[in-house]
Amino acid sequence: MSREILLLVDALAREKNVEREVVFGALENALASAMKKRFKEDADIRVAIDRTTGEHEGFRRWLVVPDDAGLQEPDQQELYSEAQEIVPGIEEGEYIEEPLEPVEFGRIGAQAAKQAILQKIRDAEREQVLNDFLERGETIVSGTVKRMDKGDVIIETGKIEARLPRTEMIPKENIRIGDRIRAWVLKVDHAARGQQVILSRTAPEFIRELFENEVPEIEQGLLEIKAAARDPGVRAKIAVIAYDKRIDPIGTCVGMRGSRVTAVRNELGGEQVDIVLWADDPAEFVIGALAPAHVDSIVVDEDKHAMDVVVDAENLPKAIGARGQNVRLASELTGWQINIMTPEENQSRQDVERSSLRETFISKLDVDEEVADILIDEGFTGLEEVAYVPLQELLEIEAFDEQTINELRTRARNALLTEAIANEERVQKTEQALVDLEGMTPDLVVKLSGQDVYTLDDLAELSTDELSEITGLDEQAASDMIMRARAHWFNDEA
Repeated sequence: MSREILLLVDALAREKNVEREVVFGALENALASAMKKRFKEDADIRVAIDRTTGEHEGFRRWLVVPDDAGLQEPDQQELYSEAQEIVPGIEEGEYIEEPLEPVEFGRIGAQAAKQAILQKIRDAEREQVLNDFLERGETIVSGTVKRMDKGDVIIETGKIEARLPRTEMIPKENIRIGDRIRAWVLKVDHAARGQQVILSRTAPEFIRELFENEVPEIEQGLLEIKAAARDPGVRAKIAVIAYDKRIDPIGTCVGMRGSRVTAVRNELGGEQVDIVLWADDPAEFVIGALAPAHVDSIVVDEDKHAMDVVVDAENLPKAIGARGQNVRLASELTGWQINIMTPEENQSRQDVERSSLRETFISKLDVDEEVADILIDEGFTGLEEVAYVPLQELLEIEAFDEQTINELRTRARNALLTEAIANEERVQKTEQALVDLEGMTPDLVVKLSGQDVYTLDDLAELSTDELSEITGLDEQAASDMIMRARAHWFNDEA
């Protein structure tokens, strides 16, 4: 029998072109399954085959687990304290093994054993084919549509079958069996039983790779696509930069008579592609990304990572685009929240901000409206600037003498100190659980306490809009924080 096992292993290894170790492993699993049938309970069986002689032996085994963990699987586990009595010195995580009578290979259910071995070999072959594919490092694959599966498309590319999910297809794209198709490798799922390579035709990376294939200057390092954003099948924006001053980055990507950009558009079902210049300066980048709209002015808010962009009535439709498409793509491309407004809306916002700042100066500095307006007109945006801007800058204000300036600085510092003490008192009332909440910062604690939000329950009862208004967080971040604050409600119920 031992010789039969070795002959079987050698034959299958040669026939299926896999390692002998893979066949040995499959055979050990088959023998273990046969031995397991002797037991009514769910026993854990291990079989070891000697790679030289072909002799095999089987064991029933129990995993040693900590006493405080308890027996989750009594048929396969043993508590540490009891295991010590059986095998002194054994450690947690080791196995107690009990030898079993060997089974005759010829009596196993030979067909079942063979099927188990062949399945193991098929899995090994599949893994090898996948590894060969991964070693090639392909990011775009080209293949033939083999069949449809629940709305997804199965593509045959070489020896690999890849899956293009419905959600990763360009909308309204008409794909039929036998079509040649290209797609970007979205991910590789080693655990999947079916197709392990998942493709996408909607990812921004796909358009970047297509341009890299069409534009040799990118591969040569003379040009780079820094960012891409897409509304699949309709419109896309890419941001490019040239590292050689002799190269026009936009013209290079467009190609002679539009040949390069047309090739990409044809692959994407006619998707319109805007090519813009990438810039280190965020405001300049956003202005370019909003093309073809002309921007009148732009205000950057670093704290909120947002920009207020002013455009006239003629450019407003271009800046926003159909169903907000242009501004949405520009925002995705640049990574900045972009707020489009008309000059009238901008003036109205400025009036509101000016009025609020005027009230702050009047109340905190105990000055009249005229003095407050002088400070605003000189560019002061808060008490901190009045208190700590270099004295020389304040002395340059013609409307104020030195005595007035010193008095304003003193009042501003006293107001900030009073405010800091009040904030500290409010923060001390905040429960520790809220302070320790994931994503919470000292600045957020101050803002929340200023609105009488002191506990997790106080925060949990806020709406997303309310939290965004209090803290300046974007909608998604505010929603996530509220859900974390509510988590203890569900834990208490459980």
